Amino acid sequence: MAFFNPYLKKYGRSFALAVLFLTFETLCDLLQPTIMAKVIDKGVGSGSLATVWRLGGLMLLITAFGAVMATARNLISSRVSQSFGADLRSDLFRSIQTLSFKSIDKFDRASLVTRLTNDVTQLQNFVNGLMRILVKSPLLCIGSLIMAIRLNIHMAVVLAVVVPMVGVLIFANMKVGFPFFTRVQKALDRLNGISREYLSGVRVVKAFNRFDYEQAKFDGANREFQSRSITANRALSVFNPAISLTVNFGIVVVLWLGGWRVHNNGMQVGNIIAFINYMTQILTSLMMISMVFNMFVRARASASRIGEVFQENVSGGAESSVVLSVSQGVAGMETDAGAGEKVRGRIDFDHVTFSYDGASGEPVLREISFTALPGETVGIIGSTGSGKSTLVNLIPRFYDVTSGSIRVGGTDIRTLEPHRLRERIAVVPQKTVLFTGSVEENLRWGKEDATPEEMEQAARIASAHDFITASPEGYKSRIGQGGVNFSGGQKQRLSIARALVRQPEILILDDCTSAVDATTEANIKGALKQAAEGLTCLLIAQRITSVMDADCILVLDDGAIVGSGTHDELLADCRVYREIFRSQMGKEALRYVSSSEC
Repeated sequence: MAFFNPYLKKYGRSFALAVLFLTFETLCDLLQPTIMAKVIDKGVGSGSLATVWRLGGLMLLITAFGAVMATARNLISSRVSQSFGADLRSDLFRSIQTLSFKSIDKFDRASLVTRLTNDVTQLQNFVNGLMRILVKSPLLCIGSLIMAIRLNIHMAVVLAVVVPMVGVLIFANMKVGFPFFTRVQKALDRLNGISREYLSGVRVVKAFNRFDYEQAKFDGANREFQSRSITANRALSVFNPAISLTVNFGIVVVLWLGGWRVHNNGMQVGNIIAFINYMTQILTSLMMISMVFNMFVRARASASRIGEVFQENVSGGAESSVVLSVSQGVAGMETDAGAGEKVRGRIDFDHVTFSYDGASGEPVLREISFTALPGETVGIIGSTGSGKSTLVNLIPRFYDVTSGSIRVGGTDIRTLEPHRLRERIAVVPQKTVLFTGSVEENLRWGKEDATPEEMEQAARIASAHDFITASPEGYKSRIGQGGVNFSGGQKQRLSIARALVRQPEILILDDCTSAVDATTEANIKGALKQAAEGLTCLLIAQRITSVMDADCILVLDDGAIVGSGTHDELLADCRVYREIFRSQMGKEALRYVSSSEC
């Protein structure tokens, strides 16, 4: 797990300090049985009260020192584990943010949430246990073995049998448990996914009275999680009792042998008590080791899942890693004479083919070539599933092309850092997303330092200013989760205003006026032409009336451009466009369109 290395460097000293305090604490625990044996044999046995007081006081001092060491160790371990968990969670979230859409699509959204929460918590608990229990347990076990051998080497033969048996049980515990807890985490992913899906679609569930169906689906996932958890715990439940039985059996043997040796004057009573105490410490340490290994099994499964996200980032899934060399970019620009002109906002698609599954997959877009110049509005229309949204998603590098090239301002976008590229682009997505907060805070997503005047101007262009100011709080009005307190059309207009606040070179409108009436849509487009001169605008629409007045219209069908030109040119030359026009405009279109087919 290479992703642990930065945290080892950061918290290594604190960890070592905690281990140092833990060592002193363990030494104090190890001294107690030996001192107690002397109290019994030299103090109580000989009737020397002074010896009892002296050794008893020494035990109290050692106990107090051990308590101070334990307190210091607890404070350090808690701080380190909590800080490690916070850093890991933050780094994992940052890693997810830098993943390309292609990489994110490999993970279920609920699984990513589980990895950010439950899996990180498992690792955090393990690190805490590592400093509190796991390091102490071997020290205590080895120290008890040494002290027990010093007391009586003949009795230590019992330990030579018991300890290896317990070691085998612990190893089997770890070996058996890992696959079970991996399946438990996957079941938790599914449970979280169902919960997330229900909460995001609760209005639809209520509208269709599908409570019983959702409850049954949740109960099924819940029972699966319960079943896998029970199976995992049942598989491990035999090991702790087996360890206890083995060590307690050893204690019985020690009592029997010790009693026999005391009877034959070969051993003192205090030594037997001390030996039993050391056996008990060995039992306690081995039980703690077993418990921590149970934690390790869970943590290992979680670490593997977290490592998958970091590995996806390292192996080419990060957006910043998919960058062509400058020479490759220049070579791509030379394929079309004049296409390499450095014009701000210019977009060139040069024989672009794209598949979500890479070169071996079925292409979603095929041989797409067109140019959009600053000041132009390019409409994109086509049937559902023709590749319209996929096409515009390639421009901000949400995905990278499979073949061909896309240039913005004359530069292949694969030579640009995604962050720098997206500063020049504003996207209004097909699905409107508003964030909890005020209208003002949402608009500033487009530009963090936007002035009130800039926000008002953008809102006026998007026909949002009037309904915003109609609220008593105006731009300070609160937006509920997902924009629940706004209509669909209002949310779309706020989304458009948020994009315009950025003052981009390129504006992508992905069917973002579907919930707006025709008059408001016309007002938005008119205001855009007046206020956003020099802006390159790509407009995706399902309604043909939305793109009729565009400078150029691209007609997509099954991932290919089957027509391009103005509205009148396409009516005359493109059969697919005429069919869309005829289906949407009805009988009037039949009289308008000539009967010839292109």
